Amino acid sequence: MCGIVGLHLRDAALYPQLGALLTDMLDQLCDRGPDSAGMAVYGDPIWSPAGESTVSLLDADIAAAELGALLEADLAVAVTVIDLAPTTVLHAPVAPADLVAAARRNAPNARVIGFGEELTVVKGVGNPTELAHRFGLPAASGWQGVAHTRMATESAVTAAGSHPFSVGPDQCLVHNGSFSNHMSVKHELERHGVVFDSENDTEVGARFIAGQLADGVDLEKALLLLNERFDGFYTLLVANRESFAVVRDPIACKPAVIAETPRWVAMASEYRALANLPGVADARIFEPEPEEVYVWHRQ
Repeated sequence: MCGIVGLHLRDAALYPQLGALLTDMLDQLCDRGPDSAGMAVYGDPIWSPAGESTVSLLDADIAAAELGALLEADLAVAVTVIDLAPTTVLHAPVAPADLVAAARRNAPNARVIGFGEELTVVKGVGNPTELAHRFGLPAASGWQGVAHTRMATESAVTAAGSHPFSVGPDQCLVHNGSFSNHMSVKHELERHGVVFDSENDTEVGARFIAGQLADGVDLEKALLLLNERFDGFYTLLVANRESFAVVRDPIACKPAVIAETPRWVAMASEYRALANLPGVADARIFEPEPEEVYVWHRQ
């Protein structure tokens, strides 16, 4: 089953409401994925302050204060550590790659689940609404958010297996469905040096797209290439610091609905997740067509 929600805000007056709106959307789809959940927020000034890089770690086996001290000694700058167990959020005034490298040196058993200049990813196991409130999502602000409720089918019920999958800078992907040929694609990527963190089929799609973007392909073309290479039944929502995109497989059997107004664009697995958005009564509401890529860019 699984449930996808995403909100791309065009009106800056709505930025302070991003977390509250996303939490309500997520809450409506808890029954589609009660196992675990994850959320990605772009532009929150606490989680991802301007002028600093942010890294999200999962299952760090070191206390937050100790990790912060180790990172400050390593990088010779002030490092903020936010404990949202099992996620730890770090930010510091260094390049994202430098903060990722330092995090891996000092917390080698932790998994990097998000990094960039505007993106914060948090994940956990349990009821999605309870997780959202425990993480503080309702108070988050920003210009874009994505969330996912998971019903595990391809891998174990763990926070590591939950979505979003974020494997490129300021990039994330959520997925409802399954890729039937993901192992063949994974082996091909591994032959080109790509390293995987999980057995989840969604990570294969995320790393395929990240590789295309790293090669200079735009997001729309990357998703068209994914449609050509991957088999299965899927609806994907892919976000980065500039764009918000939706694509479905050729049969489009996995549910999806999009609503668009001058103030925002939203996507969800079911309309009930969109029903409480401001101005939804006047929105253009439609079901995305099979294999067609829909992309909205940051204004």
